[in-house]
Amino acid sequence: MPEPRRFPAAQLRAFTTRVFAKLGVPEKDAVLAADVLAVSDLRGIDSHGVARLHTYFDMLSAGRINPRPTLRVVRETPSTATIDGDNGLGLVIGPRANEIAMDKAAQAGSGWVAVCNTNHYGIAGYYPLRALERDFIGWAMTNSSAGVAPLWGAERMLGTNPIAIAFPGKEEPAIVIDMATSAVAYGKIEMAQRAGKPIPTGWAIDREGHPTTDPQAMIDGGALLPLGSGRELGGHKGYGLGLMVDVLCAALSGANWGPFAPPFAINQAISKESVGRGIGHFFGALRIDAFRDPEEFKLQIDLIVRTLRATRPAPGTNGPLIPGDPERLAEEERSREGVPLLPAVIAELEDIARRTGVEF
Repeated sequence: MPEPRRFPAAQLRAFTTRVFAKLGVPEKDAVLAADVLAVSDLRGIDSHGVARLHTYFDMLSAGRINPRPTLRVVRETPSTATIDGDNGLGLVIGPRANEIAMDKAAQAGSGWVAVCNTNHYGIAGYYPLRALERDFIGWAMTNSSAGVAPLWGAERMLGTNPIAIAFPGKEEPAIVIDMATSAVAYGKIEMAQRAGKPIPTGWAIDREGHPTTDPQAMIDGGALLPLGSGRELGGHKGYGLGLMVDVLCAALSGANWGPFAPPFAINQAISKESVGRGIGHFFGALRIDAFRDPEEFKLQIDLIVRTLRATRPAPGTNGPLIPGDPERLAEEERSREGVPLLPAVIAELEDIARRTGVEF
């Protein structure tokens, strides 16, 4: 496997910002979009950081994404809103809509925002992290283009449809849950394909519906499996969660759901049918003092974390992880040592540099 090279996170963030600006994204929005990707890289979620930049570049260059969207509130109450994202970058629409949800929570105790006519918004975990900065509980989810087979199905019908939620602690780190409702995010298939490595059994099927460990077999007409894979391992639960995300993000907002969701990548076929506008997101924010004293709540989170950490370790392990631990540790290490990029990703960034004139 080729060795990755490390780059300072600030350098990658600056390059990404300049690329988005070169593609017509307003400077403030370019900074915001670059921040979403930088957080992903720092937290070790390599599939959703600068490894995705070429796809955004392709979509913006082809006119498939609006670089200067105007958000429109379609429907609103003191604690809810539905927003049309004007086919903008999800990396811009998502943070703006998330901010609206938090502003509503500040006033009403909770805020809920459904978004349609938007695009891929990066890692779901980015959004509840912003809620933690305001001492809120944050939620985020998004649907995506079809790549996941329903339980006992043999074709792509649902997206990877991630869910993220975060709970602030007082002295202990926050609990940050960020997960796809498929067995694995599609980006992990891409990273395995780039690295020339097999994927574990239970991640995917080939075009005939047979289990496969070849990432290319999944890419060439196969499908990801729901979280849990088969029924005997709980695949019906992952399937149910993925369907829930599609309903909240798309059916509730007016976006496309399931197989009608538009593709993220330029080389993926566009569905000839539509049941809505773009893809959809769903954000939530909860003000803790609307439910109980915030300090008491955060002390309970600390107790939960410490109790779980004190669990007797399973053989051959260091004991339980708390959701968010791997990402937090990766962020500490990568802030010091830089972000590792595979040669294939570096080549894509260099291609963008040549085609835009933005120095990498």
